[in-house]
Amino acid sequence: MTDKTVSFDTATGLAPAIVQDSTTGQVLMLGYVNEESIRLTQKTGYVHFWSRSRQEIWKKGETSGNTLQVVSISLDCDNDTLLFQVRPDGPICHLDTTTCFDLGKDLDVVNREPISFEQLAALWKIISARAVELPKGSYTVRLLSEGVDATGRKLVEEATEVLLAARDHRDGGNPDRVHEEVADLLYHLLVVLAERGLNPAGSMSILRKRSS
Repeated sequence: MTDKTVSFDTATGLAPAIVQDSTTGQVLMLGYVNEESIRLTQKTGYVHFWSRSRQEIWKKGETSGNTLQVVSISLDCDNDTLLFQVRPDGPICHLDTTTCFDLGKDLDVVNREPISFEQLAALWKIISARAVELPKGSYTVRLLSEGVDATGRKLVEEATEVLLAARDHRDGGNPDRVHEEVADLLYHLLVVLAERGLNPAGSMSILRKRSS
């Protein structure tokens, strides 16, 4: 994509840009871009916006350090709105939250169901933080300290538990047990990645390629 393909607003020379976490799919924020900010974004690999209040280009995270590393840039069907898929480094909102869209402030929504896969991103942040901070008494830290063979064995155990729970459910057992065992499996899967120093974004990237 080049900035010449974008249909900017004729009055302002700007176009809205939606920012989405490339790993979780969570919408993080909305900003505005012009030709120059798009050029800088493509050149540097980090999102730049046009500030309507300050009337200048700004790099997201230039002050806070919470940058947005670009994975892909897409245009909508009318060529007047951009989608930045990114890898965020830290909280995105100025209120120090992951997203600028406060999920507690939904309008006209009753009995809102949580976006389940967002919890995996939150869990990964906890596990990766444990790997760095190494707090005493942490089960995650103990697993990580035992190395890949131990974490791998635990992963195999949990996978077996999922199979047994699924078979039990087939025979009339409680579905809650299946969910519980899958939750344990997902946790230990992320621990294996953390022990190897790998980010689940790599796996998500492969899934994305396979689904395209």
